[in-house]
Amino acid sequence: MKISAKTKICMIVGDPVEHSLSPLMHNAGYEALDIDDQFVFTAAKVKPKDLKDVIKAVRAMNIRGLTCTIPHKIRVMKYLDEIDETAKKIVAVNTVVNNNGKLKGYNTDWLGVVKPLEKYGSLKGKKAAIIGAGGAAHAMVFGLLKKGASVVIFNRTLEKAWHLIKTLKIKNGRSVSLVSCYDLSHIQGVEDCDIILNATSLGMGKNVNKTPVPKKYLKKDHIVFDAVYVPYETRLLKEAKEKGARIIHGTEMLLYQGIVQFELYTGKKAPVKVMREILVESYKLPASTAGRRVTS
Repeated sequence: MKISAKTKICMIVGDPVEHSLSPLMHNAGYEALDIDDQFVFTAAKVKPKDLKDVIKAVRAMNIRGLTCTIPHKIRVMKYLDEIDETAKKIVAVNTVVNNNGKLKGYNTDWLGVVKPLEKYGSLKGKKAAIIGAGGAAHAMVFGLLKKGASVVIFNRTLEKAWHLIKTLKIKNGRSVSLVSCYDLSHIQGVEDCDIILNATSLGMGKNVNKTPVPKKYLKKDHIVFDAVYVPYETRLLKEAKEKGARIIHGTEMLLYQGIVQFELYTGKKAPVKVMREILVESYKLPASTAGRRVTS
């Protein structure tokens, strides 16, 4: 790294952020383009009560970019000067760009969903099962609907799923249905979908040996996408691969939302190959043993 007094700072803020791979990914990109004298990416643990002061500091210190992760994606919106239309629709911001004190918010999470999926062809007319209705599910639902897919949301409580639909202002006829499943061992209906996406914490941390979709429901013609990126290959992905299904690791979601961030912050085309390689390589490091879900 060639940091100087002219180097622009970008950072990820959240609670927790200790295990974020964003600094590793972005800094590898800066080095690959030989702009590590112009940009540096770091991380800061920020509690909700301190977010307002942090945004003031972003303006005062002319911090170039702010990546927002849990629990700040919604709360940060009220402190910004402008919000991109897509971020308004998703009602969440994960990327803030500072242009001479004017802060504009974007959402790149949805691209982290659709870009890896589109490698397998158009999403138009496909039927997708989303397990969970939390933050990751919002970006999944938005992206899939935007690309012409229909969506079935499986969640333990319908109230949370209804809240998601209300938040995204999804109207009747937009091809969304809800299924309440108190017991994931009987998640019937998922086998009839083309794509299965995990937006829960099952498969990481204390739930590392659990899966949101029992193996008996997986088929070889499924595309299975897990937002959990540590461990690299979750139980869901392992069992899907054993069934012959095509799988997408959580690192791909992290990568593709990060690519757009990188380009917004630097104005340069991201070195995708380098950024992907550093993410995959990171799984050989001891620090990557804790469970993480894609949150930027």
